[in-house]
Amino acid sequence: MSIFNKKKILVTHDGSFHSDDLFATAVLSIVYGGKITVIRTRDLELMSTADVVYDVGGVYDPEANRFDHHQKEGAGQRENGIPYASFGLVWKKYGEQICENKKVADMIDKRIVQYIDAVDCGVDVFKTLYDGIILSGVDQAFLNKTPTWKEGDKNINKIFMRQLKEVEKFLLREILITKHDEEGSVILLTAYDRSEDKRIIKIDINLPRYLFRNTLSRLPEPLYIIYPNTDKKNWKIETIKKSPDTMESRKSLPESWRGEEDLEKLKEVSGVDDIIFCHRSGFLAETISKESAIALAEKALIA
Repeated sequence: MSIFNKKKILVTHDGSFHSDDLFATAVLSIVYGGKITVIRTRDLELMSTADVVYDVGGVYDPEANRFDHHQKEGAGQRENGIPYASFGLVWKKYGEQICENKKVADMIDKRIVQYIDAVDCGVDVFKTLYDGIILSGVDQAFLNKTPTWKEGDKNINKIFMRQLKEVEKFLLREILITKHDEEGSVILLTAYDRSEDKRIIKIDINLPRYLFRNTLSRLPEPLYIIYPNTDKKNWKIETIKKSPDTMESRKSLPESWRGEEDLEKLKEVSGVDDIIFCHRSGFLAETISKESAIALAEKALIA
């Protein structure tokens, strides 16, 4: 077998698995194009011959591809204080390589990696606003195949390998989504820069509304965004949130428009003839033409 086709030997701990080691394995599988052999063990002799050892072994040495964080001194922490677990250590070295974009890799770290690292290290990152709500990360969807306490773990290695393939697909999809989101943010920022009245932002493409919150809510002026439906048959006016961390609008649409089901009355109170809908919470309205959506936003500004 050619040395270039030789499978990389990955060693992580045996027994029950967690998001940390499962996701780290998925990253390494992507890095090596799936040409891997995963050995789940705590045998030091096997570790010494492995190409990569992670979440076990007591050593953090990225140059030697050793990525454990259980040693007394740990393996460092991010600037925000969240410590690195093995997923984060592997992502720190290889994330930019597989994303082909540092900004995308950093966003994946914030959206997925840091939460998994924090949980693995016993660090709280969220506080619920409502009693009785139990937080669950995206990783839990891949852990629900692990045996319950009543089922035993005789097939744990097979389950690990099956879930590994699912996590790989998930990460690759998240990377693609994040790349597209970054492109969408550039479109929004460009529209903002070109807007004469930066309270009303206009784009000619349908973008996901979470991008409005993540991008425009970080800017001081925007109140409304005008954009088309997916089929571009109608146009929407949507409020901008006060910050990326809240669903509260900076300036909701007028109370008299909200939830009005009588179309003729809605046209009358709004003063726009082709308005077709206004959400009862006042964050969204819809018109037939772009010009009417703009007119609606201008009326909402002074209402």
